[in-house]
Amino acid sequence: MRQVNFTLIFVICLALVLFGIENTQLVPIKIIEGVEIKAPLSVELIVTLGIGSVLAWVFSVWVQVQSTIATKEILEQRETQIHNLQEDIERYKAEIEEQQRLLPSVSSSREQRVITAESNP
Repeated sequence: MRQVNFTLIFVICLALVLFGIENTQLVPIKIIEGVEIKAPLSVELIVTLGIGSVLAWVFSVWVQVQSTIATKEILEQRETQIHNLQEDIERYKAEIEEQQRLLPSVSSSREQRVITAESNP
């Protein structure tokens, strides 16, 4: 992907250089009413592209910041969910241990009944 990006940027820059070499005549730039600047067309084009590049970079950084914030919120939600699930596991383990403690006493009392029933004919 980097090679494609490099090739695309190289071709665009080459086209701009060739365009700038061919268009050196002065053209007026009207900023606001009454303010007019004259500059070569190639310089105007380079300045405009530079401003556009800076704005694209700022937009890209803004999108990355938003993505980072969204990812952080998702991670916090997942951490909360993991914590809740771990608490559930601990509670279930405690319930199972309690049930296992009760089971041997039930089975031993049954054995005692069987033994007493056999001894009392």
